[in-house]
Amino acid sequence: MSAVDYFKQAPPISRTIAASVFTLSILAYLDVIPFYYVLFIKETFIQFPPQIWRLVTAFLITGPKFGIIFDTYFLYTYGSKLEKASPKFSQPGDFLTYILFVCTVIVGLNVAFTGAYLFTSALVLAFAYTSCQDDRGMKATFYIMQIPAQYMPFAMLLMILIMDSPQQALIAATGLVAAHLHDFLTRLWPEFGGGTNLLPTPAFIKRLFQTRRTTVSHKAYGTSIAQPESSGSGSSSGVLPESWKARGSGHRLGGS
Repeated sequence: MSAVDYFKQAPPISRTIAASVFTLSILAYLDVIPFYYVLFIKETFIQFPPQIWRLVTAFLITGPKFGIIFDTYFLYTYGSKLEKASPKFSQPGDFLTYILFVCTVIVGLNVAFTGAYLFTSALVLAFAYTSCQDDRGMKATFYIMQIPAQYMPFAMLLMILIMDSPQQALIAATGLVAAHLHDFLTRLWPEFGGGTNLLPTPAFIKRLFQTRRTTVSHKAYGTSIAQPESSGSGSSSGVLPESWKARGSGHRLGGS
């Protein structure tokens, strides 16, 4: 299997995020794209026209050097696992709704407490936290140690604190808060608080992921194309109008 085939078979949202993160980070660190135009800067949103693309690009720039490889790897690994196999995201559009929510919370927390310009590390920790919650009771490998899977994101946060700085650890921690808040509103509160899911996937997002499937059958006498039938109450089966179906059995013309 070629690299292109492997990429095409990867989960669409995760592969798009990973490819965007890797490409944009390379371009930024090579100064092909000036850093100023990809950072989150509050003042650029109140000017005209507002530079709203910064809400996206601030999540797509990794750390320098090996950060480009590791951050891209973790985003793809944990993201594809959530997109393909997590029971939390079983319905169309659930994973995209999750991403939009955690990114919104991450931005809000950083605006309020850290003043950060880039949020990719927070998104990595959010993906890791949510993914590892599905693996409770299992072991995960952290370097050469085996630790409970649910503690993996906290071990990653500790490494950021040791190898980078307290400020970067605080930024990354906002991803844990955002992911836990999503887990509380969608799982913990409905299951243990007696409430309902407070973050349902909006209908317009579901429609983005729903496709009409056409079945094509090749037969000896030609090709049959079947479209999915409408499930509405107003649909009818057969070729006769509904008003004709209630007229009784009828009689043959010319009969006695």
